Amino acid sequence: MLHCGQKSTEVALDFCLSLPHPRAMTKDNKVIAANAAFYAAFSTGDFAEMERMWADDDAISCIHPGWPAIVGRATVIGSWRDILQNPERPQIACAEPQAIVDGDSARVLCIEIVDGTALAAANHFRRVGDGWRLVHHQSSPIAQIVEQAEEDSPSHRIH
Repeated sequence: MLHCGQKSTEVALDFCLSLPHPRAMTKDNKVIAANAAFYAAFSTGDFAEMERMWADDDAISCIHPGWPAIVGRATVIGSWRDILQNPERPQIACAEPQAIVDGDSARVLCIEIVDGTALAAANHFRRVGDGWRLVHHQSSPIAQIVEQAEEDSPSHRIH
């Protein structure tokens, strides 16, 4: 049986730490710092900083958990404005960020802990000047295998 997410931050972090993570090809502190700034803007509800984090063109995209793909700067930024202005927006933390840099493109793969639930996330960046700007964000629940007791399995039931 698959179960998406955890309800306890401690359990979620334990689960996340048990996952195999690919080693980053190149660690780039500026990409990791840009990723941290993205999560800080979310956590503090700083819409101006969130808007600044994104590239200034219509080739950006985002897939929020459970949402369809959003394409274009106005739509993507509008989705973040709505999320950040929501007084009930979830608490979020980034764990295990791993940067993979290829020239002027980079992605940071990480685990988001959202109100105690583990999500897999990918943040794609483009180098702009001497900094990094987001061009795509996607996060989704992590499916887990939940073991059932043997007596609950169909082969052990009496019909």
